[in-house]
Amino acid sequence: MSSDLFSPSVLHALDVAGIFVFAISGALLAVRKNFDVFGIIVLAEVTALGGGLFRDLVIGAVPPAAFTDAGYYLTPLVAAGLVFFLHPHVERINKAVTVFDAAGLGLFCVTGTTKAHEYGLALAPAVALGVATAAGGGVLRDLLAQEVPSLLRWDREIYAVPATVGSAVVALLIRFDALTGATSAGAAIAAFVLRLLALRYNWRAPRAWNRRSGATEEPA
Repeated sequence: MSSDLFSPSVLHALDVAGIFVFAISGALLAVRKNFDVFGIIVLAEVTALGGGLFRDLVIGAVPPAAFTDAGYYLTPLVAAGLVFFLHPHVERINKAVTVFDAAGLGLFCVTGTTKAHEYGLALAPAVALGVATAAGGGVLRDLLAQEVPSLLRWDREIYAVPATVGSAVVALLIRFDALTGATSAGAAIAAFVLRLLALRYNWRAPRAWNRRSGATEEPA
């Protein structure tokens, strides 16, 4: 196990930062959907912790950190409270959701890949689990909000690709013994910026070759 990749305090700080920004995105979506305070808290907690719970169960880190560290489940409560009282004007909420979601995507693909490798996974499956960590909470958030997950919609800008890029960069850094606080931040920023560029320029993943279906994209 490569326990020298990060000190426990640094990995914990990165995890909490990712939890906070994902919780903000979940809570903001709940506000946009006109959920009550309980719905805001649920969406914040699920978005923030869903991917990490899946990761911990797969790698055998049980009980999951979300149930053993007060900071993990209290942070989404703080985020939900901030959004409940201080959320931006309605016309700005949707934009805020995407920005915070992109930030969480970048942070979690780094922590997910790193923790998976520290628990003995090879680099390729560690990358896959990094992507699952980054995207899992967002998928659960969208399902609870009765939306088709962005991860599965061709008519939405690329979502899993930025997480895959960030996780792959982390894997390469581990492979060449170059993973530090600065380089991991660079990997998270790369995923974050790629996601924002996809949103800005409407980048989408290709569909099936020579697709002849008459189905069209769903209205937003």
